[in-house]
Amino acid sequence: MNSEVLSNNRKEFYRQRAEALAAQESRAATKSRWVSWLRVGVFLAGAGTAYHFFSTDNQEAGAVAILVFYTLFILVMRWHSRLEFTHQQFLLLRKVNEEEIERLQGKLQHFDGGATFVDDHHPYTSDLDIFGQNSLFQLINRSVTSIGRLKLARWFRVAAPTPVILQRQQAIAELAAENQLDWLQDLLALPRHFKHDEVTAAVFIRWFSERSFYKQHGWVKVLVFVLPIVTLAAIAAWAYGAVSGFVPSIFLIVQFILAYRFRVERDEYYDKSIGIYEAMRSYTRQLQHIEQKHFSSPLLQELQARLQQSGTKGSVIIHKLANIIDFFSWRLSTLMAFFLNSILMWDFVWMYRLENWRDRYLPQLEEMLDTLAQIEALASIASYQHANPDYAIPVLSEQPFELHAKELAHPLIFSVTPIANDFEMQGAGKTMVVTGSNMSGKTTFLRTVGINMVLAQMGAPVYADSMKLAPAQVYTAMRTADNLAENTSSFYAELKRLRMLLELTEKGQPVLYFLDEILKGTNSRDRHAGAMALIRQLHKRNASGFISTHDLELGAMEQELPGSVYNYSFNSDIIGDEIKFDYKLHQGICRSFNASKLMQLMGIEIEEKV
Repeated sequence: MNSEVLSNNRKEFYRQRAEALAAQESRAATKSRWVSWLRVGVFLAGAGTAYHFFSTDNQEAGAVAILVFYTLFILVMRWHSRLEFTHQQFLLLRKVNEEEIERLQGKLQHFDGGATFVDDHHPYTSDLDIFGQNSLFQLINRSVTSIGRLKLARWFRVAAPTPVILQRQQAIAELAAENQLDWLQDLLALPRHFKHDEVTAAVFIRWFSERSFYKQHGWVKVLVFVLPIVTLAAIAAWAYGAVSGFVPSIFLIVQFILAYRFRVERDEYYDKSIGIYEAMRSYTRQLQHIEQKHFSSPLLQELQARLQQSGTKGSVIIHKLANIIDFFSWRLSTLMAFFLNSILMWDFVWMYRLENWRDRYLPQLEEMLDTLAQIEALASIASYQHANPDYAIPVLSEQPFELHAKELAHPLIFSVTPIANDFEMQGAGKTMVVTGSNMSGKTTFLRTVGINMVLAQMGAPVYADSMKLAPAQVYTAMRTADNLAENTSSFYAELKRLRMLLELTEKGQPVLYFLDEILKGTNSRDRHAGAMALIRQLHKRNASGFISTHDLELGAMEQELPGSVYNYSFNSDIIGDEIKFDYKLHQGICRSFNASKLMQLMGIEIEEKV
């Protein structure tokens, strides 16, 4: 496994991309500044020209000048907006590549750890560092949208069925290809242009599906179509002297009363919708990017087809919603809100447009956002695969509990020389008892196998030269601690974890367990008896797994249950005052111990036995 060489090559690759993007960013910024000054120049030229014509009583020429320069100003302003977007895109792409370098260096601290997904009661996520600080989520997640984060987090928590794993592998391989990198990084950079509020689309959908202002107040809908026209006509008639000012005043007062009467409903509709405005703009950009792409893998083709199965592109549907919210937001200006709501029933118009959009498109919105979330999650894993081209694509087996791995290592250990081991097992009812001296690597080995199993069953590459596995439910009992909130000791917490394991194995599904120093909270005799009883019980279930322990007597079960219990170990050598570890998995019971030497090194006076 030439991980160091490949990692350095990838770091250099991303560094060169970041430098090239920085140069493009600088050129785009310069161009944007020049066009910004051009915009100022057009404004001043227009103002000066119009002033000249009006001051010389050439009213018609002045009006034409205003029209021409206003049009030109709008065109230049839009040009500048596009240039600034391009400038920001180069900046964000540079950051994307710089972040890839940081991940390869193991600098994960400032990345999103998915803290909201931490669950001590989950079968494995806490023990295997899936979420939190220095976690697998920090290493793999590239999503900034809430839907992308949620989807990827679910894939970490729930193993996919075999057909889905195979589909994801194909899709990820397509996205991770070298010739797809520009498209892939554009997809990841686009949502960074927008602020993603805490109000998620799911919350908005749930709220909006329960609200129907115009079903409860149908008579207001009639006024929305009639009253603004009548009000404008009355104002025009008053302006031409056809009626007194009293007539339009009546209609203005009616609109003001309506606006006041339903102020709570108007504010609620606006507050809820504006909360997703930036997200909708982001989704529109991402969907446009996806819709324009040609995919070859079946899963990506299927996901792309979902975005326009109604005959209207998903980006168009979501863009309509963003536009409605944008017009609704004109109410933010107090003067504008008073004018619009007193003459045009502005808020009521856009509440109606919102409900009309909902009745036509809301069911499709959920599916479109789920589709986008899946593609974003695939993009995160594809970026991880691109950054680690030496990682293996696991092969799925139909043989029960088959697990073969060559040079298997831990993806969260960023070492110059990775600690890798070969391993194989097959069949239900197998227990691998792993003994070893302190700090020799037995617990890390269990986590290495477990975390790569999780990666494999979500469709991601694994840190190995090769890996073949039969899908199974991963279950761990490693980090049990006192829980003051639940008034639970660490020993009782561990017993509860073991009970969950036994209940899980009763359901019939294959379970691959990883147990570290089980029953460590009790005396050695009870611990030994309990561990042996648990192994015998698991031997009869549709389960196999690993137990790490300092209890060498557990190794005797290899004779009691031949062909079902296997002994493996990690060893160390004491050379003078140094303890040397090779971190290599060996067959058989541990042959070396270092606890006494470690205590001596820490200042504890241990008498040497003669």
